[in-house]
Amino acid sequence: MTKPPQFDLLIVGAGPAGLSAAAEAAGHGLGVAVLDEFPEPGGRMLGQFHEEKGHWWVGRREAEQLLKKCAALGVEIRCGVSVYGMVRPGNRWVVRTTGGSLTAARVLLATGAAEIPRPCPGWTLPGVMSIGAAQVLANVHYVKPGQRGLIIGVNTLAMAIARELAVSGVPIAGIVLPGPGPLSGEDASPKANLAKLMGLAHLAPSPFMRIGGRIARTLGMAGPAARFFPRGGLKIWDIPLMLRTQAVSINGKERVESVTLADVTGAGELIPGSEREERVDFVALAGGLYPLAELAAVAGCPFMHVPELGGHIPLHNEQMQTPVEGLYVAGNITGIESALVAMAQGRLAAAAVCGDAGVLGYLRESKLLEAMREVRRVRSSASIQFAPGIPYARERVYQHYAEFLEAGVLNEQMN
Repeated sequence: MTKPPQFDLLIVGAGPAGLSAAAEAAGHGLGVAVLDEFPEPGGRMLGQFHEEKGHWWVGRREAEQLLKKCAALGVEIRCGVSVYGMVRPGNRWVVRTTGGSLTAARVLLATGAAEIPRPCPGWTLPGVMSIGAAQVLANVHYVKPGQRGLIIGVNTLAMAIARELAVSGVPIAGIVLPGPGPLSGEDASPKANLAKLMGLAHLAPSPFMRIGGRIARTLGMAGPAARFFPRGGLKIWDIPLMLRTQAVSINGKERVESVTLADVTGAGELIPGSEREERVDFVALAGGLYPLAELAAVAGCPFMHVPELGGHIPLHNEQMQTPVEGLYVAGNITGIESALVAMAQGRLAAAAVCGDAGVLGYLRESKLLEAMREVRRVRSSASIQFAPGIPYARERVYQHYAEFLEAGVLNEQMN
C-alpha cells in the first residue's frame, strides 16, 4: 500500500495568508505543501486593489510575487483540491482530500472568509449577485457585471469593492440599505450604519465623514446625525452613499430591470409615498463576511464568538497557535481583516511553526516577537479595516486562550 505524501507543513488555503506562510516556512527549510479548492492560487487577492498610502496595492501583482517565491523554494501547490477531513492519530496529521490523503507534522488553516447571503424580494432574478461575485467578474475575469448596478448593504466590503468597480469602469447608481426584516437586523438602520461608519471615520474618503464623523462620535450623535444625513446621499468616489434609502424589492421579468427604493426616517421607518424605481441591470448584495472555519471544527479546535472579528473564530493565541497540537490558523479564519494583515499573520504563523519545529534555534523568540510586532503595525496602519475595536477584540481572544489553557491544566491536576 502506498504511503500518503509527507510534509513538514501542510497549508489549507492559497490566499494571502497561506502563500505568505508557505514562502516563509520553506525559506527556513521546511517541506511545505499548499492546498486550495479553486483552480488558481491567490485567493481573493486576484481581484483586489486599493490605494495604500499614496500608491495602488494590486493583489494580483502581490500574488504573482508570492507564487514566484514559493516556486523557487520548492513549495508544492495543489489547486482544485478540497479538504474534507483531518485527524491526528499519532504525532502527525492525516488530511483527507479529494486528491487523496496527505500527512504532515503540522497544519496551518488559512481558509479565509465567505460572504453572508442577504436575501431580499427578487433576489433570485438573473443579474443579482453577491458583491464578491461582482468583484471577481470585473477584476479577475475582466467582464462587466452589467451596464449599471446598485449595491444593497452598507459595510466596509461594499465600500471597498464599490471603489474597485468604479475604477474598473462599472457605473454604480448608489449604495443603499437593505429593507427591514429578520435577517437584516441593524443593517437596515440608518443610525446603526452611521455609527459603524463613524467608528471608521479616519479611513473615510469624504472630508464630511472624516471631520463630521470624529465630532459626532465624540458627542455620541449617531442618532441626530442619521436624522440630518442628506436623503439624496453623500457622494463617495462619485457613488451616492444613501443611508436614508432602503431597497424594497428587486424587479424584472427574466432578469433584473429595476429596484424599488424608498426613503426612511433617521429611525429607519419607511416614508409613505417615497417609493421610486431605480433602473439598473444588476444588483450586488453586500451582507459582509464571516470566517470560513469549518475545518478547524473538524480538527477539534474550540471556538469563540467575537462580533468585531466577524463571528465564530477558532481559539488561538497571538502566535497563531490553537490549543490543538500541531494546528495553526492565519488570515480571515481568525477574523475579518485586510489582505495585508492576512499576509503578516501568515508570516507570523510560519515563524511559530518553524520555532516549534526547532529550525530557528536561538533566534526563535526574537523572530516571533518581530513577527508579532509586524502584525500589530500592519493592523494599525491598514487603510481597509472592517470594524472598529479590532485590536481590543484580539486581546480578548488571546486572554481567553490563556484562560482556556490554564483551566485545562487545573483540570488535569485535579484529576
